Amino acid sequence: DGPYDDHISEDGLLNYKYRGTNPNHSDNVGLRELMINQIPLIYFHNIFPGKYIATWPVFIQGDEMENLTFKVAVESQQYISDQGQYLKVSEPKEEYGRRKYLTSTILQRLHQKSFRIKVLNAYKSQCTLCQLKHEELLDAAHIIPDNEDKGDPIVVNGLSLCKIHHAAFDRNILGISPDYKVSIRKDILNEVDGPMLKHGLQELDSKNIILPSNEKEWPDKERLDLRYKKFLDH
Repeated sequence: DGPYDDHISEDGLLNYKYRGTNPNHSDNVGLRELMINQIPLIYFHNIFPGKYIATWPVFIQGDEMENLTFKVAVESQQYISDQGQYLKVSEPKEEYGRRKYLTSTILQRLHQKSFRIKVLNAYKSQCTLCQLKHEELLDAAHIIPDNEDKGDPIVVNGLSLCKIHHAAFDRNILGISPDYKVSIRKDILNEVDGPMLKHGLQELDSKNIILPSNEKEWPDKERLDLRYKKFLDH
């Protein structure tokens, strides 16, 4: 939600907006010089205030004054010398294609990592079903899968779930209704198989999930409804 519209462009590179609207602002001039000399930079991707993910090395690949935008490409660390200099390995056309692929791949991973951090932060790093608080055992689960329409990597399409409940949610062993209640599949409710099944799943039936303190980060009811209908079909 910052003032700059940085995003992955159709050509697979990062659009990085100028500082302000003056192409000759000292920051913009500095980046242009780094582009000419092909000096690597670190890109800091903001998750929320005070939290960033760093990607290194990146290079200024192009300068579009008419759009007040620099084109930024990610490079492999293996092509950077101990002195921080770029080691050219192929022809410009091949380098562009390789960087384009790297940039698209790494920035997608960046957004996936960002999604996890934002979702776990919204739920105060606990499972929304069982309150388990060990981050290494927590996942940011998509309500609508990221390869489907409405599967955006945003907090309202996410749930903080421990790995057991994430697997159960993905396999429609449990569902979450638009009014934030948990349903356990009927055949699982009738099954007898020790304390993990009883306390970890069966006792969750008809319970409410734990919601983020910020109502704007609550799971989107439309997405939950779409997902819950799939659960009911199983």
